[in-house]
Amino acid sequence: MNPRKILVTGGFGYVGARLTPHLLQLGHDVCVLDLLLYTEAGLDALRREPAFPSWQDRFKFIQGDLRDPEGVEKALTGRDTVIHLAAISNDPTGEIDEVLTRQVNFDALGMLLALSRKAGVERFINASSSSVFGIKDVPNVTEQLEPEPLTFYSKYKMLGEWLVASAASPGFCAVNIRPATICGYSPRQRFDLTVNKLTADAVRKRVITVHGGEQRRPNVGITDMIHLYGELTQSDPTLINGRTFNFGFENHKVIEIARIIQSELQDLQVEIKITETLDRRDYHISSSKIQTELSYRPISSIRQEVAHLRRALDQGLFPDIEAPQHYNMKFMKLDRHAGAYRFLSR
Repeated sequence: MNPRKILVTGGFGYVGARLTPHLLQLGHDVCVLDLLLYTEAGLDALRREPAFPSWQDRFKFIQGDLRDPEGVEKALTGRDTVIHLAAISNDPTGEIDEVLTRQVNFDALGMLLALSRKAGVERFINASSSSVFGIKDVPNVTEQLEPEPLTFYSKYKMLGEWLVASAASPGFCAVNIRPATICGYSPRQRFDLTVNKLTADAVRKRVITVHGGEQRRPNVGITDMIHLYGELTQSDPTLINGRTFNFGFENHKVIEIARIIQSELQDLQVEIKITETLDRRDYHISSSKIQTELSYRPISSIRQEVAHLRRALDQGLFPDIEAPQHYNMKFMKLDRHAGAYRFLSR
């Protein structure tokens, strides 16, 4: 393995809180730029990490806003790789304020790319989203199909992919990853994601409430997500540069997800209740490209992530599954900030 000097934006968010220690365990030097919008749970968990020695010597934390050019330049100093996770995350949260969502998910990405190239970064890994596809009435949604975003979140994720692709060059390896809905345990836990919410309700309430149920929702385990990002830091640039990959291996209807959880937690005798829903997002993504061209093989599953999350719940790590900090839309408080234009206009 070739140890890298990595900047992780949003390195203490839901995925970041698992990715940051994973990268340190692999031997990389890691800087995290994070505003800590959703408490310090991820940072606190890292500070308690006893599993690998001398990580403190390879770790730096900058609490700052992705839209602040001075803070971003500081975070990029000496870095050769960027894993960009920071975002106004998920469709409902992005609908609160389109200007805010644009500032964070599009404007700041453009600035980050420009400053990364200026700083001599060699590799840029961008977290997009499979939600860019919206509703697709085809058996398999491949990368060749045109996105049809339904929300501000998915719209600016789609547009951001063009920024990343256009920045790619022989000396600047840039790649987009479109994850399915991510599931599983994280120190910065989210219960506003389908599998996580249904699992928490099953464990604590012994009831899973399914809204609709016939919508197809692709999912990917958080263990696979962090493993992929680690792999991409080492991938042959000729295989990934300027490219976009779907990433999600289990396409199930929501009712099928509920039954998987019910089966994994069968000792709890969980009941499934079905209600109506207005959320009709429905798609079935294909990840054959990343499996064929990068030889990626899943290392986790919904069932395994459910089991891991149950252990965390049984250990009392999340005493109140309804607490606002576990729901992005309930907890996020962020103002508009046009700092990226300070960079653009200088």
